[in-house]
Amino acid sequence: MNWTIPVVLLVVLLLFPWLREKTRDPVSKMRARHDAMPDPGVISAGLVKLSGGETWCQWHGKTSDSIIVLVHGLTTPSWVFAGLIRGLIMMGFQVLSYDLYGRGRSDTVSGAQTPQFHLRQLTDVLDHFGIEGPVTLLGYSMGGVIVSMFATKHPDRTDRVILLAPAGLAYTAPEPLRTAGNAWLPGNWLWSLLGAGALRRAARNDAAGPTVIVDIDSRMRAETARRGYLRAVLSSHRKTLLRDFEDVYRELGKTDVPVLAVWGENDAVIPPAAIGRLTLWTRHARHHVARNAGHGLPHTAPNEVISAISAFMRDSEARKRQTPEREHRGPT
Repeated sequence: MNWTIPVVLLVVLLLFPWLREKTRDPVSKMRARHDAMPDPGVISAGLVKLSGGETWCQWHGKTSDSIIVLVHGLTTPSWVFAGLIRGLIMMGFQVLSYDLYGRGRSDTVSGAQTPQFHLRQLTDVLDHFGIEGPVTLLGYSMGGVIVSMFATKHPDRTDRVILLAPAGLAYTAPEPLRTAGNAWLPGNWLWSLLGAGALRRAARNDAAGPTVIVDIDSRMRAETARRGYLRAVLSSHRKTLLRDFEDVYRELGKTDVPVLAVWGENDAVIPPAAIGRLTLWTRHARHHVARNAGHGLPHTAPNEVISAISAFMRDSEARKRQTPEREHRGPT
Protein backbone atom coordinates (compact mmCIF):
# COMPACT_ATOMS: atom_id res chain seq x y z
CA MET A 1 0.00 0.00 0.00
CA ASN A 2 1.31 3.47 -0.91
CA TRP A 3 1.39 5.59 2.25
CA THR A 4 2.97 8.63 0.60
CA ILE A 5 -0.22 10.54 -0.13
CA PRO A 6 -1.82 10.02 3.33
CA VAL A 7 1.45 11.00 5.05
CA VAL A 8 1.80 14.13 2.92
CA LEU A 9 -1.81 15.09 3.62
CA LEU A 10 -1.28 14.55 7.35
CA VAL A 11 1.85 16.71 7.34
CA VAL A 12 0.05 19.46 5.43
CA LEU A 13 -2.86 19.32 7.89
CA LEU A 14 -0.52 19.54 10.87
CA LEU A 15 1.45 22.42 9.38
CA PHE A 16 -1.50 24.30 7.88
CA PRO A 17 -2.24 26.55 10.91
CA TRP A 18 1.38 27.67 11.16
CA LEU A 19 1.65 28.20 7.41
CA ARG A 20 -1.60 30.17 7.49
CA GLU A 21 -0.23 32.38 10.26
CA LYS A 22 2.76 33.29 8.11
CA THR A 23 0.41 34.61 5.43
CA ARG A 24 -1.53 36.86 7.81
CA ASP A 25 -1.07 40.63 7.67
CA PRO A 26 1.62 42.16 9.87
CA VAL A 27 0.57 44.91 12.25
CA SER A 28 1.82 47.54 9.80
CA LYS A 29 -1.01 46.67 7.41
CA MET A 30 -3.49 46.81 10.29
CA ARG A 31 -2.28 50.33 11.09
CA ALA A 32 -2.49 51.42 7.46
CA ARG A 33 -6.05 50.10 7.21
CA HIS A 34 -7.13 52.01 10.32
CA ASP A 35 -5.30 55.17 9.25
CA ALA A 36 -7.40 55.16 6.10
CA MET A 37 -10.56 55.04 8.27
CA PRO A 38 -9.83 57.12 11.41
CA ASP A 39 -12.07 56.58 14.42
CA PRO A 40 -14.64 59.37 14.86
CA GLY A 41 -14.30 61.84 17.70
CA VAL A 42 -10.59 61.31 18.30
CA ILE A 43 -8.76 64.44 19.46
CA SER A 44 -5.30 62.92 19.17
CA ALA A 45 -3.98 59.45 18.47
CA GLY A 46 -0.73 57.70 17.78
CA LEU A 47 1.81 55.08 18.70
CA VAL A 48 3.83 55.52 21.88
CA LYS A 49 7.00 53.60 22.63
CA LEU A 50 6.71 51.67 25.89
CA SER A 51 8.90 49.10 27.62
CA GLY A 52 7.17 46.22 25.84
CA GLY A 53 6.73 47.77 22.41
CA GLU A 54 4.69 50.39 20.59
CA THR A 55 1.15 50.91 21.87
CA TRP A 56 -1.70 52.63 20.05
CA CYS A 57 -3.33 55.30 22.25
CA GLN A 58 -6.28 57.60 21.58
CA TRP A 59 -7.51 60.68 23.43
CA HIS A 60 -11.14 61.78 23.21
CA GLY A 61 -12.65 65.02 24.51
CA LYS A 62 -11.18 68.33 25.53
CA THR A 63 -8.51 68.63 28.20
CA SER A 64 -9.95 67.99 31.65
CA ASP A 65 -8.77 67.36 35.19
CA SER A 66 -11.01 64.29 35.15
CA ILE A 67 -9.40 61.52 33.09
CA ILE A 68 -10.88 58.09 32.52
CA VAL A 69 -8.71 55.30 31.11
CA LEU A 70 -10.43 52.47 29.23
CA VAL A 71 -8.91 48.98 29.21
CA HIS A 72 -10.49 46.41 26.91
CA GLY A 73 -10.71 42.64 27.20
CA LEU A 74 -9.44 39.49 25.55
CA THR A 75 -10.46 39.76 21.90
CA THR A 76 -11.88 43.19 21.01
CA PRO A 77 -9.45 46.16 20.89
CA SER A 78 -10.21 49.66 22.15
CA TRP A 79 -12.80 50.26 19.42
CA VAL A 80 -15.17 48.18 21.54
CA PHE A 81 -15.72 51.33 23.66
CA ALA A 82 -16.97 53.47 20.75
CA GLY A 83 -20.51 53.56 22.11
CA LEU A 84 -19.41 54.86 25.52
CA ILE A 85 -17.07 57.67 24.49
CA ARG A 86 -19.64 60.41 23.94
CA GLY A 87 -21.47 59.73 27.20
CA LEU A 88 -18.22 59.75 29.18
CA ILE A 89 -17.19 63.07 27.60
CA MET A 90 -20.59 64.55 28.49
CA MET A 91 -19.88 63.62 32.12
CA GLY A 92 -16.80 65.82 31.96
CA PHE A 93 -14.18 63.16 31.34
CA GLN A 94 -11.26 63.31 29.01
CA VAL A 95 -11.03 59.74 27.70
CA LEU A 96 -7.85 57.77 27.08
CA SER A 97 -7.99 54.34 25.45
CA TYR A 98 -5.29 52.03 24.16
CA ASP A 99 -4.88 48.65 22.47
CA LEU A 100 -3.40 45.74 24.40
CA TYR A 101 -0.34 44.16 22.83
CA GLY A 102 -1.25 41.90 19.92
CA ARG A 103 -4.59 43.62 19.29
CA GLY A 104 -5.65 46.56 17.16
CA ARG A 105 -2.72 48.75 16.21
CA SER A 106 -0.38 47.85 19.09
CA ASP A 107 2.75 45.77 18.55
CA THR A 108 2.81 42.01 18.59
CA VAL A 109 5.30 41.14 21.31
CA SER A 110 6.87 37.94 22.56
CA GLY A 111 6.41 36.44 26.00
CA ALA A 112 3.50 35.14 28.03
CA GLN A 113 0.58 37.53 28.48
CA THR A 114 0.37 37.23 32.25
CA PRO A 115 -1.45 39.60 34.62
CA GLN A 116 1.88 41.33 35.33
CA PHE A 117 2.48 41.69 31.58
CA HIS A 118 -0.84 43.53 31.14
CA LEU A 119 -0.38 45.57 34.30
CA ARG A 120 3.01 46.78 33.08
CA GLN A 121 1.48 48.04 29.82
CA LEU A 122 -1.20 50.04 31.67
CA THR A 123 1.40 51.48 34.05
CA ASP A 124 3.66 52.35 31.11
CA VAL A 125 0.79 54.15 29.33
CA LEU A 126 0.03 56.32 32.34
CA ASP A 127 3.70 57.03 32.99
CA HIS A 128 4.28 57.94 29.34
CA PHE A 129 1.64 60.65 29.49
CA GLY A 130 2.76 61.82 32.94
CA ILE A 131 -0.57 60.88 34.52
CA GLU A 132 0.04 60.63 38.24
CA GLY A 133 -3.65 60.59 39.01
CA PRO A 134 -5.91 60.10 40.58
CA VAL A 135 -7.77 58.85 37.49
CA THR A 136 -10.86 56.78 36.92
CA LEU A 137 -10.12 53.34 35.49
CA LEU A 138 -12.69 51.40 33.47
CA GLY A 139 -11.93 47.78 32.67
CA TYR A 140 -14.03 45.49 30.51
CA SER A 141 -13.84 41.71 31.09
CA MET A 142 -10.11 40.92 31.31
CA GLY A 143 -9.55 44.66 31.54
CA GLY A 144 -11.37 44.53 34.88
CA VAL A 145 -8.58 42.40 36.30
CA ILE A 146 -5.94 44.75 34.90
CA VAL A 147 -7.44 47.93 36.37
CA SER A 148 -8.15 46.22 39.72
CA MET A 149 -4.51 45.14 39.97
CA PHE A 150 -3.39 48.70 39.24
CA ALA A 151 -5.76 50.12 41.86
CA THR A 152 -4.47 47.77 44.57
CA LYS A 153 -0.84 48.63 43.76
CA HIS A 154 -1.41 52.35 43.19
CA PRO A 155 -4.48 53.46 45.18
CA ASP A 156 -3.17 57.02 45.35
CA ARG A 157 -3.24 57.18 41.55
CA THR A 158 -6.78 55.74 41.33
CA ASP A 159 -9.91 57.83 41.84
CA ARG A 160 -12.53 55.23 40.94
CA VAL A 161 -12.72 51.76 39.41
CA ILE A 162 -15.49 50.78 37.00
CA LEU A 163 -15.74 47.09 36.08
CA LEU A 164 -17.80 45.86 33.13
CA ALA A 165 -18.38 42.09 33.33
CA PRO A 166 -15.08 41.72 35.23
CA ALA A 167 -13.01 38.57 34.81
CA GLY A 168 -11.20 36.76 37.60
CA LEU A 169 -14.37 35.73 39.44
CA ALA A 170 -16.09 33.23 37.18
CA TYR A 171 -15.23 32.52 33.58
CA THR A 172 -16.60 30.15 30.96
CA ALA A 173 -14.71 30.37 27.69
CA PRO A 174 -16.55 29.47 24.49
CA GLU A 175 -15.31 26.64 22.30
CA PRO A 176 -12.84 26.03 20.78
CA LEU A 177 -10.96 28.38 23.13
CA ARG A 178 -11.92 26.34 26.19
CA THR A 179 -10.47 23.10 24.81
CA ALA A 180 -7.44 24.84 23.28
CA GLY A 181 -6.64 26.51 26.58
CA ASN A 182 -6.31 23.18 28.36
CA ALA A 183 -4.58 21.15 25.64
CA TRP A 184 -1.29 23.06 25.29
CA LEU A 185 0.58 21.96 22.13
CA PRO A 186 -2.47 20.27 20.58
CA GLY A 187 -4.44 23.27 21.78
CA ASN A 188 -2.11 25.64 19.94
CA TRP A 189 -2.83 23.73 16.75
CA LEU A 190 -6.58 23.62 17.39
CA TRP A 191 -6.82 27.34 18.13
CA SER A 192 -4.67 28.25 15.14
CA LEU A 193 -6.94 26.15 12.94
CA LEU A 194 -10.37 27.08 14.33
CA GLY A 195 -9.96 30.24 16.40
CA ALA A 196 -10.37 32.83 13.64
CA GLY A 197 -13.55 31.21 12.34
CA ALA A 198 -15.06 30.97 15.82
CA LEU A 199 -14.39 34.64 16.57
CA ARG A 200 -15.79 35.72 13.22
CA ARG A 201 -18.98 33.72 13.77
CA ALA A 202 -19.40 35.30 17.20
CA ALA A 203 -18.95 38.76 15.66
CA ARG A 204 -21.57 38.00 13.00
CA ASN A 205 -23.98 36.99 15.74
CA ASP A 206 -23.26 40.27 17.56
CA ALA A 207 -23.82 42.22 14.34
CA ALA A 208 -27.23 40.57 13.94
CA GLY A 209 -28.30 41.72 17.41
CA PRO A 210 -28.47 45.10 19.12
CA THR A 211 -25.07 46.78 18.84
CA VAL A 212 -23.80 50.30 18.21
CA ILE A 213 -20.80 48.92 16.32
CA VAL A 214 -22.64 47.98 13.16
CA ASP A 215 -19.48 46.84 11.37
CA ILE A 216 -18.24 44.67 14.22
CA ASP A 217 -18.09 41.61 11.97
CA SER A 218 -15.76 43.31 9.47
CA ARG A 219 -13.67 44.72 12.31
CA MET A 220 -13.22 41.23 13.73
CA ARG A 221 -12.34 39.83 10.33
CA ALA A 222 -9.54 42.39 10.20
CA GLU A 223 -8.35 41.44 13.70
CA THR A 224 -8.27 37.73 13.00
CA ALA A 225 -6.39 38.37 9.75
CA ARG A 226 -3.58 39.99 11.73
CA ARG A 227 -0.39 38.06 12.42
CA GLY A 228 0.08 37.31 16.11
CA TYR A 229 -3.48 38.12 17.15
CA LEU A 230 -4.64 34.55 17.77
CA ARG A 231 -1.46 33.78 19.71
CA ALA A 232 -1.98 36.84 21.92
CA VAL A 233 -5.59 35.84 22.65
CA LEU A 234 -4.66 32.27 23.55
CA SER A 235 -1.77 33.39 25.75
CA SER A 236 -3.96 35.85 27.69
CA HIS A 237 -6.64 33.20 28.05
CA ARG A 238 -4.21 30.69 29.52
CA LYS A 239 -1.97 32.95 31.56
CA THR A 240 -4.49 35.50 32.83
CA LEU A 241 -8.13 34.54 32.44
CA LEU A 242 -7.82 30.99 33.78
CA ARG A 243 -6.48 32.39 37.05
CA ASP A 244 -8.64 33.11 40.08
CA PHE A 245 -8.16 36.68 41.29
CA GLU A 246 -9.63 36.44 44.76
CA ASP A 247 -6.44 37.95 46.17
CA VAL A 248 -6.69 41.01 43.92
CA TYR A 249 -10.34 41.68 44.64
CA ARG A 250 -9.79 41.19 48.38
CA GLU A 251 -6.99 43.77 48.25
CA LEU A 252 -9.25 46.10 46.26
CA GLY A 253 -11.82 45.72 49.03
CA LYS A 254 -9.24 46.92 51.57
CA THR A 255 -8.83 50.26 49.79
CA ASP A 256 -11.33 53.10 49.91
CA VAL A 257 -11.32 53.45 46.12
CA PRO A 258 -14.99 53.54 45.00
CA VAL A 259 -15.91 50.56 42.82
CA LEU A 260 -18.80 50.04 40.39
CA ALA A 261 -19.44 46.67 38.74
CA VAL A 262 -21.85 46.38 35.80
CA TRP A 263 -23.03 42.92 34.75
CA GLY A 264 -25.01 41.48 31.85
CA GLU A 265 -28.10 39.59 32.94
CA ASN A 266 -27.61 37.00 30.19
CA ASP A 267 -23.82 36.91 30.18
CA ALA A 268 -22.64 33.35 29.51
CA VAL A 269 -18.94 34.22 29.76
CA ILE A 270 -18.87 36.09 33.09
CA PRO A 271 -22.23 35.19 34.65
CA PRO A 272 -23.93 37.64 37.04
CA ALA A 273 -23.71 34.91 39.69
CA ALA A 274 -20.19 36.24 40.18
CA ILE A 275 -21.74 39.24 41.94
CA GLY A 276 -21.80 37.19 45.13
CA ARG A 277 -18.05 36.56 45.02
CA LEU A 278 -17.19 40.18 44.32
CA THR A 279 -19.54 41.33 47.08
CA LEU A 280 -17.78 38.98 49.50
CA TRP A 281 -14.30 40.19 48.56
CA THR A 282 -14.92 43.86 47.68
CA ARG A 283 -17.72 44.70 50.07
CA HIS A 284 -18.01 48.39 49.23
CA ALA A 285 -18.54 47.73 45.50
CA ARG A 286 -21.75 48.98 43.97
CA HIS A 287 -23.50 46.70 41.44
CA HIS A 288 -25.77 47.17 38.45
CA VAL A 289 -27.25 44.40 36.28
CA ALA A 290 -28.07 45.32 32.68
CA ARG A 291 -31.30 43.57 31.77
CA ASN A 292 -31.31 41.28 28.73
CA ALA A 293 -27.63 42.07 28.07
CA GLY A 294 -24.90 39.54 27.39
CA HIS A 295 -21.15 39.86 27.62
CA GLY A 296 -20.80 42.66 25.07
CA LEU A 297 -21.89 45.41 27.45
CA PRO A 298 -19.88 48.31 25.96
CA HIS A 299 -21.43 47.97 22.52
CA THR A 300 -24.74 46.18 23.17
CA ALA A 301 -25.97 48.15 26.19
CA PRO A 302 -23.99 51.43 26.17
CA ASN A 303 -26.87 53.63 27.32
CA GLU A 304 -27.51 51.50 30.38
CA VAL A 305 -23.80 51.37 31.15
CA ILE A 306 -23.55 55.16 30.90
CA SER A 307 -26.61 55.58 33.14
CA ALA A 308 -25.08 53.28 35.76
CA ILE A 309 -21.77 55.16 35.62
CA SER A 310 -23.53 58.53 35.86
CA ALA A 311 -25.45 57.43 38.98
CA PHE A 312 -22.24 56.02 40.46
CA MET A 313 -20.41 59.29 39.82
CA ARG A 314 -23.13 61.35 41.47
CA ASP A 315 -23.13 59.05 44.48
CA SER A 316 -19.35 58.99 44.87
CA GLU A 317 -19.12 62.78 44.49
CA ALA A 318 -21.75 63.20 47.19
CA ARG A 319 -19.79 60.89 49.47
CA LYS A 320 -16.63 62.90 48.85
CA ARG A 321 -18.37 66.11 49.92
CA GLN A 322 -19.54 64.43 53.12
CA THR A 323 -16.19 62.85 53.95
CA PRO A 324 -12.99 64.65 54.99
CA GLU A 325 -10.12 64.46 52.54
CA ARG A 326 -8.71 60.98 52.51
CA GLU A 327 -5.27 60.66 54.06
CA HIS A 328 -4.74 57.03 53.15
CA ARG A 329 -5.94 55.07 50.14
CA GLY A 330 -3.98 51.88 50.50
CA PRO A 331 -4.89 48.57 52.07
CA THR A 332 -5.78 48.77 55.73
